Amino acid sequence: MRAVRTRVAVVGAGPSGLLLSHLLHTQGIDSVVLERRSREHVESRVRAGMLEQGVADLIRQAGVGARMDREGFVHDGFELRIGDRRHRVSLTGLTGRTVCMYGQQELVKDLIRARTEAAATLHFGVEDVKLHGLTGDAPVVRCTIDGEPTEITCDFVAGCDGFHGVSRRSVPASALSVYEHEYPFAWLGVLARMPPVASELVYSAHERGFALYSMRTESLSRLYLQVAPDDDGSTWPPELIWKELATRLGPDASEVLRPGPILETSVTRMRGFVAEPMQYGRLFLAGDAAHIVPPTAAKGLNLAVGDVRTLAQAFARWYSSGDRGPLDEYSATCLPAVWRAQEFSAAMTWLLHRPADSTGFTERLRRSRLENLVSSRAAATEFAENYVGVSRDRIAGS
Repeated sequence: MRAVRTRVAVVGAGPSGLLLSHLLHTQGIDSVVLERRSREHVESRVRAGMLEQGVADLIRQAGVGARMDREGFVHDGFELRIGDRRHRVSLTGLTGRTVCMYGQQELVKDLIRARTEAAATLHFGVEDVKLHGLTGDAPVVRCTIDGEPTEITCDFVAGCDGFHGVSRRSVPASALSVYEHEYPFAWLGVLARMPPVASELVYSAHERGFALYSMRTESLSRLYLQVAPDDDGSTWPPELIWKELATRLGPDASEVLRPGPILETSVTRMRGFVAEPMQYGRLFLAGDAAHIVPPTAAKGLNLAVGDVRTLAQAFARWYSSGDRGPLDEYSATCLPAVWRAQEFSAAMTWLLHRPADSTGFTERLRRSRLENLVSSRAAATEFAENYVGVSRDRIAGS
């Protein structure tokens, strides 16, 4: 068995795991990154795309933001369509901040390139990771790398391997409190070869259900339709998808829709999930390994980046001074922001989606909330502040 020694074993090469490894590298802290999927898979899977300004700033500070600044779409606001009416929410006017549309897969490519150029230890296709000794002083990760059984001894393990990964499942059930909620909604996601036409996102709260127009690159657009939770997407041929998008986006849909080839469709169920605490012994969970939010407010990737920023700072403190306080407080530091994002994501989800069991009464309540958002500067400001991202320091101090 091959023996490897490192300071931090990072399980998962999504954006959170790769960024953590890169941030540790800038502090002179070595790490090993293990990913179950192939490099081609993680670089091609299209997921989230909206970066809060604070996240975009961190990516720049980490030295991996050049392509994001060249190719990303900086948004000062977004459009909200309510029935046949159009309203613009000015994020910059209300908060002084922006968001940036830059596909998760593009950020992953940038991070892999940066880690490769730094000669990082990065392994793909590692499907049999097992974690041992998490409550001791030297955890061990056993796996097979390039066909060779390998034992990695480390100081800490960072579980950045998503909801279905091995990291959280390595924690005894008795050591975790799990909070879950299933929403009665799902999204049919559509990736289309359609150059962006509109300069900002378009959200539509239509009587037939929610719709969203967004962009990923200069040639790709990402669109979403609210569907029933049990919909598997099989009854949505391209012509029906484009017709329904045109209906829900309203009379001016032609301003943003230029139907092109549909490259991919998928159905995403809406759910909320939090596992507390986000640490067990020397294992620290980050991103989807610890929490899931409904995608309406695009908080998943941003929360994951916030987690690894906090974790990287805590590791840096430990290795520079031996102060374990920030590591011990990692979960308590992260969870207030996690729950703030859960609350805002839930509120935005219920605001924009029409439940199948909606009544005249509940629908009028929802319409009242929408009208308040577009007519009250105070309501719009609170919404915009949550949308662009509230700093963790501010949440902790509130």
